[in-house]
Amino acid sequence: MTKKFKDTDMQAVIGWILRAGVLVSMSIVFIGGVIYLYRHGHAHVDYTTFVGVPDFVSSPGGIIRGIFTLRGRAIIQAGIILLIATPVIRVIFSAIGFIIEKDYLYTAITLVVLLIIFSSMLSGHAG
Repeated sequence: MTKKFKDTDMQAVIGWILRAGVLVSMSIVFIGGVIYLYRHGHAHVDYTTFVGVPDFVSSPGGIIRGIFTLRGRAIIQAGIILLIATPVIRVIFSAIGFIIEKDYLYTAITLVVLLIIFSSMLSGHAG
């Protein structure tokens, strides 16, 4: 006997995704912060000159290489990216839930929202 998929089940999954995404990203940022402070906590900061963002945190490939070499800033950046991606993952799972429920109106609305999110990310324009 198969259990019919319920709206409450989907809400529970979405809630779990949001909680897990926040907790995992928070843990990653914490670990990156500990590594960064361990390596650079004793350094004296000179605020008279602007140094800028290091190259290894300005591109996805640099972030991945920085994670494998245990650079604190790259790990913090990865945690922040995961935190930003968590609501997007929630929208994707909402669309999957609406498809399973065969609710085509809300599926279309959710896909439009997802299209807006991705076009904003790719274009760099907000609103």
